[in-house]
Amino acid sequence: MEKVLRDPIHNYIFIQHQVILDLINTREFQRLRRVRQLGTSNSTFHSAEHSRFTHSVGVYEITRQICDLFQRNYPTKKPNDGLWDDHERLVALCAALLHDIGHGPYSHTFEHIFHTDHEAITASILTSPITEVNHVLSRVSPTFAQEVASVIQKTYPNPQVVQMISSQIDADRMDYLLRDSYFTGANYGTFDLTRILRVMRPYKGGITFHISGMHAVEDYIVSRFQMYQQVYFHPVSRSMEVILNHLLKRAKFLYENNTLDTEITPQLLLPFFENNFDLTDYLKLDDGVLTTYFIHWCDSSDKILNNLAKRFLNRKPLKSVRFSSETAVLLPKLRLLVDKAGYNSDYYTATNDSYDLPYDAYDPASKKQRTQIELMQDDGTLVELSTVSNLVAAITGKVSGDKRFFFPKEMLAKSNQVEVFAPIYHEFQQYIKNGHINSLNN
Repeated sequence: MEKVLRDPIHNYIFIQHQVILDLINTREFQRLRRVRQLGTSNSTFHSAEHSRFTHSVGVYEITRQICDLFQRNYPTKKPNDGLWDDHERLVALCAALLHDIGHGPYSHTFEHIFHTDHEAITASILTSPITEVNHVLSRVSPTFAQEVASVIQKTYPNPQVVQMISSQIDADRMDYLLRDSYFTGANYGTFDLTRILRVMRPYKGGITFHISGMHAVEDYIVSRFQMYQQVYFHPVSRSMEVILNHLLKRAKFLYENNTLDTEITPQLLLPFFENNFDLTDYLKLDDGVLTTYFIHWCDSSDKILNNLAKRFLNRKPLKSVRFSSETAVLLPKLRLLVDKAGYNSDYYTATNDSYDLPYDAYDPASKKQRTQIELMQDDGTLVELSTVSNLVAAITGKVSGDKRFFFPKEMLAKSNQVEVFAPIYHEFQQYIKNGHINSLNN
């Protein structure tokens, strides 16, 4: 059998196994159509409406292409020769397709508030007998669901399969960079996928790239760096995440204190407010469910919940300003002024740091070890990317990003706009100006 899905990134996505089609048609996978890939980023990039579903089938397609190339060019000849054993294809394809199935609504903010773990939930969806996904996987073999889960958990014994899905240059990252770049309209994430796939090859330690493709790999590293700086860390998107975070936090607080309006009780969120949820509760949630509750909360008698819901739904981001370890001493005073102006600083201010390591060479002493990118030379020996690329060496191990203080836009009002609070607003603005907290955004 072969079916195709039209796709703006890969043109066609080829479905060549019945099990892949059956997995796509499960209720758990179809839920991903209702979870945005980029969370709140559509507040900044209006066309970023793509879903976890579209990304997941894209990761599957890149993995399928890698398997095809490996089988055509590097098929195993004898056991343990480090070449590609095509018996691994199905587990790789299923892991690629299902790697994000555990993401919740507005995933990272939701995880932070309710202490969920999308990777652990992914493993549960794959291995729990209550899911359609598990039933499909179990038809392959009794142990197949656990094998697929172990790829995502990085414990599967074949490092080639693991690194296809999870490494510093993998099918997951390659798809989301290209896809997010396309749907945001930001061209920073484009790189030569075709060339990278052509120089990719298996070896005993996992996956390497022929040194002739070094410049394509460099381009990928720089693209990833630029996307984090220009798209993923955009201050408006982070501001909307802060509002979403505080909105959910306020609703949880009101529920715990029996002051949440009973006529707009968010029934599907109650197991999470009570920290007593199961997989069935989790799978009922998507972006639309939360958005529906936010619409209800616009009518709440609680002024903070009401206001935060309106700010989130109507795109009224907080302002933000960069701060450093030196200027952080000013933040308590700024919070106090926000309180004096009538805004609860617990809900209308926040600090947020967003940092990314564009590329990291392997460090055995590191707590979070990363699989470094190896290049294969013509004689078969391997060299680590940053030792031969001056461009990558320049950003290796260098964390990029910033720390921001978020506050209501109203704090920047002119004195003639808010006569009653003019001194407070003026003092707040002077602290920002004279305290050298700079780079105002939003």
